[in-house]
Amino acid sequence: MISFANPELLWLSAVVLPMAAWYVRRVLKGGAAVHVSTVDTFVAARRRTLRYYLRHVPFVMVCAAVVLMTVALARPQTTESGQSSTTRGIDIVLAIDISGSMLARDFTPDRIAAAKAVAANFINDRQGDRIGLVIFAAESFTQSPLTTDKATLLNLLSQVRTGIVEDGTAIGNGLATSINRLRESEAVSKVIILLTDGVNNRGQIAPVTTAEIARSLGIKVYTVGVGTNNPSAPYPAVDPWGNYAGTVNVPVEIDDQVLTDIAYATGGQYFRAIDSESLQEIYDRINEMETSVVETNEFTRHNELYGRFALWALALLVAEFLLRTLYLRQIP
Repeated sequence: MISFANPELLWLSAVVLPMAAWYVRRVLKGGAAVHVSTVDTFVAARRRTLRYYLRHVPFVMVCAAVVLMTVALARPQTTESGQSSTTRGIDIVLAIDISGSMLARDFTPDRIAAAKAVAANFINDRQGDRIGLVIFAAESFTQSPLTTDKATLLNLLSQVRTGIVEDGTAIGNGLATSINRLRESEAVSKVIILLTDGVNNRGQIAPVTTAEIARSLGIKVYTVGVGTNNPSAPYPAVDPWGNYAGTVNVPVEIDDQVLTDIAYATGGQYFRAIDSESLQEIYDRINEMETSVVETNEFTRHNELYGRFALWALALLVAEFLLRTLYLRQIP
């Protein structure tokens, strides 16, 4: 909608009223412009031409120009208001254990599938954050660097499975690779969510030593241990020909103390998931604790329109002058 910066000046347009009164009086008063002895010569020219119908147009154009110039002086403008939001996201690395024990079926359908499903939900819930993916067993590597491309990240997550690297659990190496992904990050907050179901038994770096490095770089680590509270968990067995042969019970071994020490050293928190539902609740809690910073700025912008009204007024005055002097020229 159009508003006016100086609406009081619109009253100036009332000047067209005395102008119109003067013009009407002048037309009604009439009077010959040229005195002749007889009008017989002009009888044949009594037919009304286009000039007859246009004789009042110049005055109307002048009045319209005066009104437009008055509107221009009142400074018409459109006002646009709203707010802009700037999200200062968090850089997050998901470090997931893919050792063979992640196939245990104390989760639905197993630990690795449950971990992937919950991680996918977590990725979809994050807005404005860069998220990376690190996987580890006896070795660790980056499955995806930090990215905001959720579609690509989810596709890479779906390809995660056990058996693609040598079996074992190198928690320290997985944490070190995750730290390396965040080392040069300039995000307001840097977070690692490390999920494992075992005890550190491989790798060249001690987990607690790696945690000290994370703390020095301002990286917070949340650790998640996955496994039932029972001494053992069902694990799929295969026969010599590689066919599924039921399940066997395997020991549940999670180093709660090391995972707690890692979290404590970096200002994070350790969680224990005993089933798929509790794992989802853990990620939901982390999602609530690590919120992105959203800065909102309100703005009001005025778009001035007086220029176009002034141009129309000038165009009308020029057109009036040309029409009056070239086409409707009168004998003085």
